[in-house]
Amino acid sequence: MKTTESIERETVSREGKPTYILAIETSCDETSVAVVADGTDILSNVVSSQIETHQRFGGVVPEVASRQHVETITFIIEEALEKAKLRPADLSAIAVTQGPGLVGSLLVGLVAAKALACALELPLIGVHHIAGHIYANQLVHKLEYPFVSLVVSGGHTELVYVESEGRFRIIGQTRDDAAGEAYDKVARALKLPYPGGPHIDRLAHEAEEGVTLPRAWLEPDSYDFSFSGLKSAVLAVLNQANMKGQPLDPQAVAKGFQDSVIDVLVEKSARAVQAFGAKQLLLAGGVAANKGLRQRLEARCAEIGVPLLAPPLSLCTDNAAMIAAAAFLKWRRGQFSALDLKAEPLLKLEGWSV
Repeated sequence: MKTTESIERETVSREGKPTYILAIETSCDETSVAVVADGTDILSNVVSSQIETHQRFGGVVPEVASRQHVETITFIIEEALEKAKLRPADLSAIAVTQGPGLVGSLLVGLVAAKALACALELPLIGVHHIAGHIYANQLVHKLEYPFVSLVVSGGHTELVYVESEGRFRIIGQTRDDAAGEAYDKVARALKLPYPGGPHIDRLAHEAEEGVTLPRAWLEPDSYDFSFSGLKSAVLAVLNQANMKGQPLDPQAVAKGFQDSVIDVLVEKSARAVQAFGAKQLLLAGGVAANKGLRQRLEARCAEIGVPLLAPPLSLCTDNAAMIAAAAFLKWRRGQFSALDLKAEPLLKLEGWSV
């Protein structure tokens, strides 16, 4: 087994040659493996989704998710290498999502990554899942520091200030439900399939008018978010309409809900960009695929004269290419993980900074 010193010497000797990082992402219900060259060039990015499996439960079942990761991980690794047209011996490092996420799912990816790193005598790099979402933008855009990133996904809604490469500071976050969770809960109330975000987005665009719903602005100087009250307001409106025998148009409810969520996300993001002197606003996470949110952010960023960067839809949801992009930050600094790396379901972003 190679020592850390010998690995670092080999890292230096590889200068001038491409750095091939194989990354594994199993934080929730997607099994993904990617090979990325030099932190930006995607050679392969294979994603196996479990959406159809979890749809009948109306949400992700952790035990089911981890079992499916076990069943598919080996095949996905082989497919990623085949599509990248590389051999295991060509790889420079193995990266893996360390957290946050479902502990059972994270463990599957960690065990696979450790086995590869040990067998191939390669550096292991543990990656923060949200850092991956943020640096998914690096795969398609040139980043300029400092910037602010709006992270919106099923389990996270955060405003992150990034002063320099890999240095994260959370300036705002949800105090209860994340935006994605609120979307799923409202979709369930409207009897829409899981995941609810795309269906609500579609209905909202079809509506001419939306139901009037509250906005949770919180304290005047706060960048935090709160969507639990909005979800409750939607349920109250639906219940009142049913009691009166006047069911509401689902399109109107979807538009009212989405407008309320987007208003708060957009205005707090714009205020943060101006207050922190950010050169760019980055959009990240699964809800970044929401058309309504993208359109409103683009318009608001144009008003304040700051570019909006967003990854393509294929890089918004969980994928391993984004994990490889974030891992490259650690690679360049020789910041590798030990083989006793543990899964951390509540891993802090600021603590992962390079």
